[in-house]
Amino acid sequence: MRTRYTLWLKTAIVFMFLTGAVHAVSLVARPQPRTDTERQLIELMQTHRLDMGDGFHPTMANLMTALSACFTFVCVLGGWINAYLLRRRVPPDLLKGVVGIHLLVFGAVFAVMLALTFSPPIVLTGVIVLFLLLAYFTMPGESTTA
Repeated sequence: MRTRYTLWLKTAIVFMFLTGAVHAVSLVARPQPRTDTERQLIELMQTHRLDMGDGFHPTMANLMTALSACFTFVCVLGGWINAYLLRRRVPPDLLKGVVGIHLLVFGAVFAVMLALTFSPPIVLTGVIVLFLLLAYFTMPGESTTA
């Protein structure tokens, strides 16, 4: 039984790291405009400063970079936590609780991605949620150790 849920969790971990790595590319790759309208939009996003109060004047590109970085960090953090707990062979009930928390967080992220983004982040986040669900429901609920 242990190998079944660990397989699902290890697969989720791989996709967490993969999603983080793929999304990290967006931090360095700059969009290339294909039309004059896109060129104008990209220029405005990179140059127009918003007044956010208290002396903060970020561009929309700054805000998008911050959100992209946070998504990358959430994926990597989730992967590291799950990998660490598997490596330490924590009791299944503790692991199930942590996977449940990750399921709530990545489920909410998936809902946001589904509503507001495009195919690659939707698919990658959906796959993470799928494998977390499989791991959660194949995991024993109580520890078998005394």
